[in-house]
Amino acid sequence: MIHKTAVIDPSAKIAENVQISPYVVVGADVEIGSGTWIGSHVVISGPTKIGVDNRIYPFASLGEAPQDKKFAGEATELIIGDRNVIREYCTFNRGTVQDIGKTVVGSDNWIMAYVHIAHDCIIDNHTIMANGTTLAGHVKIEDYAILGGFSLIHQFCRIGAYAFTGMGTSIAKDVPPFVMSFGAPGIPRGINREGMKRHGFSVDAIKHMKEAYRLLYRSELTFQDALTTIESRYGQFAEIDRLLTFCHKTERGIIR
Repeated sequence: MIHKTAVIDPSAKIAENVQISPYVVVGADVEIGSGTWIGSHVVISGPTKIGVDNRIYPFASLGEAPQDKKFAGEATELIIGDRNVIREYCTFNRGTVQDIGKTVVGSDNWIMAYVHIAHDCIIDNHTIMANGTTLAGHVKIEDYAILGGFSLIHQFCRIGAYAFTGMGTSIAKDVPPFVMSFGAPGIPRGINREGMKRHGFSVDAIKHMKEAYRLLYRSELTFQDALTTIESRYGQFAEIDRLLTFCHKTERGIIR
């Protein structure tokens, strides 16, 4: 299952049923789980751990040193979960000791061509990143978020669960869960109603989120007063609790 032209470091741990195509380079301290397919000319540097049933397309570069001048060769790592699709020319860097020491990509993510995931980013599960999306260091992307083509995410920003960014959106503050953002700089443009429908949220849940958005963005309430009002009216609902928890934890502030 390993092509004769592939170069595999003796310390790499390759599970059974891994397919490695021509001219792949797998470096030291790399682990690859069962069922993973690796297209031609992929380069994987370690320490990197890759789970099961991933599909990694040609010319991707995974686990290279972070693009951070403070990096001095420390033993940081890249961790990739299961069943991810990683398309052509993607670049995922390892973490830095100034943060958590690792970059983490969860499971069931659809990551299109030319996506860059910088050091210390945390990607949860079931996300979609369209072509050319670029994440600076220390970015957090929560479950089911969708980033449109050529979205640019500033370092330390968070993109909430079920959030959506349009093509070419640049983000310099946090995007709350369920919120859509468009433009450069990105501004809020309503809730991701279609995404909520597709993921089985009830009519009532969508209604509550729409009202919470109105209080947060279209009322004359201050940020903290809006959160207090949302909690008093709708805080018992799980989707609203997710929104409130995210907003209470913001350090950069949310897009406005």
